[in-house]
Amino acid sequence: MNSKKTAIGCLSFVFLAVLALSAQDVPVKPAAIGGVWEMTTQTPQGDMTADATIVQENDKFKFSMVGLQGMEMNGEGTVKGQDVEWTVTISAPMGEFMLVYKGKVDGETMSGEVQAGDFGAFPFTAKKKK
Repeated sequence: MNSKKTAIGCLSFVFLAVLALSAQDVPVKPAAIGGVWEMTTQTPQGDMTADATIVQENDKFKFSMVGLQGMEMNGEGTVKGQDVEWTVTISAPMGEFMLVYKGKVDGETMSGEVQAGDFGAFPFTAKKKK
């Protein structure tokens, strides 16, 4: 009887160990986002559209875009599965501030929100150009 309890205990332990290992985070392949994207940000002044270039290396990427009045916007970010996030620092007449983009990729489209510090958050969408 004792050996039966020991065997059941061992099997239970093995089952729980396998279950625990299978529940661990499995690395997710990052979405392929490299290329040129037409990005539109909805602002109180209206929609602003510009082409953004993303150069991806695994789960990291570099972002560049020419914004309003020819202002260059460069940043770096990460992509985890379908989730993207990048930060751009802008020097403007009123000082330097950061834009933090967070969004999701769905094939050839992307959408999310850009946090513009004290100016608030604005939705953005993007479509990959061919």
